[in-house]
Amino acid sequence: MKNFSTKLMVTLAATMVAAPAFAQEAAAGGSTSDKGIVALAAALAIGIAAFGGAMAQGKAAAAALDGISRNPAASGKIMTPMIIGLALIESLVIYALVIAFKIS
Repeated sequence: MKNFSTKLMVTLAATMVAAPAFAQEAAAGGSTSDKGIVALAAALAIGIAAFGGAMAQGKAAAAALDGISRNPAASGKIMTPMIIGLALIESLVIYALVIAFKIS
């Protein structure tokens, strides 16, 4: 775990140091463009939404399969709410995709 946190800190430090260098280059040219930052924001929005959606869908499917394995006769009553729940979770990820396209 210590190795992971060290790598994470080094990556974050390198990211923080690189940003001012690019800002100085843009200021010297006279034009300012935020396209890189906007693209990064869109990528982070999609990445975080996809990660959260995948985690939620995994938990929902695991809970539904656990319920079906405990009571196979209730599979019909469990399956429909699970599918609706998965669709609602996926719709949030699609909203994040639409927002990322709008800000890009």
